[in-house]
Amino acid sequence: MASQTGPEPGLQGRHILFGVTGSIAAFKAAAWVRCLVQEEARVTVVMTRAAEQFLSRLTFGALSGNRVHGDMFDDDPERVMAHITLSREADCVLIAPATAQTMARLAHGMADDLLSATVLAADRPVVICPAMNTNMLHHPATRDNLERLRGIGYTVIAPASGTLACGDRGAGRLPEWDLVRETLLALFTDQDLAGQRILITAGPTREPLDPVRYLSNRSSGRMGYALARTARRRGAEVTLVAGPVHLDDPPGVEMVRVTTAVEMENAVGALADGMDIIVGAAAVADFRPATCCECKIKKTDAGSRCIELEPNPDIMAGLGGRRRPGQFLVGFAAESHDHEAEGRRKLVEKNLDLVVINDILGSRTGFDVETNQVTLLTVDDVRRLPLLSKEATADRIWDRVVELLRS
Repeated sequence: MASQTGPEPGLQGRHILFGVTGSIAAFKAAAWVRCLVQEEARVTVVMTRAAEQFLSRLTFGALSGNRVHGDMFDDDPERVMAHITLSREADCVLIAPATAQTMARLAHGMADDLLSATVLAADRPVVICPAMNTNMLHHPATRDNLERLRGIGYTVIAPASGTLACGDRGAGRLPEWDLVRETLLALFTDQDLAGQRILITAGPTREPLDPVRYLSNRSSGRMGYALARTARRRGAEVTLVAGPVHLDDPPGVEMVRVTTAVEMENAVGALADGMDIIVGAAAVADFRPATCCECKIKKTDAGSRCIELEPNPDIMAGLGGRRRPGQFLVGFAAESHDHEAEGRRKLVEKNLDLVVINDILGSRTGFDVETNQVTLLTVDDVRRLPLLSKEATADRIWDRVVELLRS
């Protein structure tokens, strides 16, 4: 079958109406605008008067490349209905930072400045990122306003915790951009995995030889993490069982960390019965040392030492042998030769629904690279995908899973 083509996942071409209010966290909002522009999103900024006490319109205008709005009654005759036209032109409204004052306005339907009037007129998704002192955040009035905003249908992203600008510690920091970006992407993504409980394994395992040495492989975990991130974006409830990797946790994903193949098998086994879809993207070590030395092996002892190996459990084969009705299993086959034959063998022997095959010898595929080129194999179909980022590859894999589930 011919290679599929399509856009990389991202915010390219989306029009974000970005509301900035009067908080010291406004400087982070400037960085967010830059991130959006780098993804080729179109950003229009609306600032409250209080926000202009922290950063100028000039700053946001230079970063966004567009005119910055702030006045309800603009001298420009073409902008006198800005609160209507701005909301109509946007794909969504993002307010960051959102102060207690702004949230009180929005919660009670006030329209006494341009930003609140624009939100009141907006027939678009609204995402609110609160940022304020911990005591202000926990005040009953603020809590009531947050509940009212959620009841209206606005998406409220909970503040992060840490040291605040005032020196206090606690909740109230502006959320991390990665979480906000994922929230925006989910707004523009078909929720075709909503209601699905998905378990994904990722990364390598480490099999100890002595207290400082281990057997492992070159897996970075990027493919499994990309699958978790994109599945969560598409509405799934995702659990990620990860070996030792150096990657940030995907937002909104439940994390289970393991080290060895046996630990991964135990973690997966404890969760498997409650899952609708299980994806084995981890590069599980096929063998482990038969014994682990309690003390570090000295150089003087290494010359005559032989390492006896024993097989590790095949996690996906075990799941295939005891799968419950309706459960969907996806395996990975990282191969250096006879790719399709090896993939088909694993599909049958492990009782899987789909096998994702990739070439570990390619310079831009396989382990520890940002891109991948895979083949999707079922009992009666073979689909070869083009070279894509691992996140785009993950989306194509989910497209195929959804197609198979619907059929």
